[in-house]
Amino acid sequence: MPSDIEIAQNANIEKIVKIASKIGISETSLIPYGHSKAKVTLDFLSSLKSKQDGKLILVTAISPTPAGEGKTTTTVGLGDGLNRIGKNTVICLREPSLGPVFGVKGGAAGGGYAQIVPMEDINLHFTGDFSAIALANNLLSAMIDNHIHQGNALNIDSRRVTWKRVVDMNDRALRDVAVGLGGPGNGYTRQDGFDIVVASEVMAIFCLAESVEDLKSRLGQIVIGTTREGKLIHARELNAHGAMTVLLKDALQPNLVQTLENNPAFVHGGPFANIAHGCNSVIATKSALKLGDYVVTEAGFGADLGAEKFIDIKCRKTDLKPCVAVIVATVRALKYHGGIEVKNLNSENCDALEKGLVNLERHVHNVKSNYGLPCVVSINKFNFDTIKEVEIIKKRMTTLGVSVVLAEHWAKGGEGAEDLAKEVVRLSELNSQPTYVYPDEDTLLEKVRKVAMNIYGASDITASSKVKAQLETWEKSGFGKYPVCIAKTQSSFSTDASIRGAPSGHIVNIREVRLAAGAEFIVAVCGEIMTMPGLPRFPSAEKIDVDSGGKVIGLF
Repeated sequence: MPSDIEIAQNANIEKIVKIASKIGISETSLIPYGHSKAKVTLDFLSSLKSKQDGKLILVTAISPTPAGEGKTTTTVGLGDGLNRIGKNTVICLREPSLGPVFGVKGGAAGGGYAQIVPMEDINLHFTGDFSAIALANNLLSAMIDNHIHQGNALNIDSRRVTWKRVVDMNDRALRDVAVGLGGPGNGYTRQDGFDIVVASEVMAIFCLAESVEDLKSRLGQIVIGTTREGKLIHARELNAHGAMTVLLKDALQPNLVQTLENNPAFVHGGPFANIAHGCNSVIATKSALKLGDYVVTEAGFGADLGAEKFIDIKCRKTDLKPCVAVIVATVRALKYHGGIEVKNLNSENCDALEKGLVNLERHVHNVKSNYGLPCVVSINKFNFDTIKEVEIIKKRMTTLGVSVVLAEHWAKGGEGAEDLAKEVVRLSELNSQPTYVYPDEDTLLEKVRKVAMNIYGASDITASSKVKAQLETWEKSGFGKYPVCIAKTQSSFSTDASIRGAPSGHIVNIREVRLAAGAEFIVAVCGEIMTMPGLPRFPSAEKIDVDSGGKVIGLF
């Protein structure tokens, strides 16, 4: 079978105008970027408000492993499958970050015959949204340091500036830096650092804002640090939010592309789910619901991270209501959770599978009991899977009242996801309503505790006196009703990435807390997770190149 990039490069890509017309978007409402991708104007999207919403389907997964699960692939395949059975369906995905593209994870445009195209564009610079987000973020950084240099009328304490610079690349050397070196002309020397773009508050605001006006207001609410007396300093006090909005206004228009089967897909925004809230833009999701009878979207990483944040942050803030969840798993990944190393996953091992199924069971329990959603388990089929192994999964899930569908979209496209599509339609007719893990009225510490204990299986949480005091201060300042966004490893229910399966009774330590006043949530950084990742020993960048004909190779 050809590689992902070979399949994508040989795809029959229709002009984006034709794709748009399938869901009622006229050419005059498009801002084309070439022939295969376009932005959709906010004016047109605003005109849809009176239309009835379609049904929202959430694709999530088990805890990710080096074996791969195929969540984005399943999202695309399911969207194609629903269209194949006659359901007008729009897909909503996040934009890929260059960090994992050149790091270890690779791109995020699906795989096999369940992809969105143009694949190279989507995985690389796309329409420039991430660049705009980085520029807006770093403009605020520049204005902070300039204000201090030019007399510091706001009395900003340079030791307590919490706002960081960003770059969309994995670069561990930038985690902690000093700025202002080289003498008085270069400003005041202070400690600073970089996050990756997808972890920035500007990215979160971008994905949660519902209009340009909402975007500007949220940007103005950003807290960049304090005075020496502890008074919060906002971006609006620096008069930065207007210019930041100018940099972001065009990017806020969602991007329209297509699947290999020429079905519409919005790809817009891209926060990570391990260090941010992990969902595509609200504007894209709400627009898709007006344009399609069904909308398939994904939340990053496993159901303990992306799905929890989708429910407790995105849905809570926007009144979005998914009606069914798809939990993606593979036989290989479940055997990995059962203790088998990657090199041995292609051999049948029912004992390891039985042991690893505890990971899937907990995710199913969380989705059904904690998020209140009916769900189906989608087994992303590999050639090495045996009938016996698949039957073991089906038998275990039957005891939980959950159906299992063997999906073959990777090899067969939408045709291979028709059975999954039919089950999703059936479950969607139950008209279920999602439930939150915690109420707004809980203390911030209690919100983290409920997620840790109810979702991660922890026995409790710990936090230093400094962290507890900071949370109490924010509560007194009016931020107590904010949801929490927990930054933790995606590889385990615990904060130790090496612990597989479904650990219980562990302690989740809150290492640091950050106020995201514009995004309107509190970030709790747990364990050793970093908001600026590093490259692996052998990064994907070493294999990516362009041939003599200008064709990209090695991207996937």
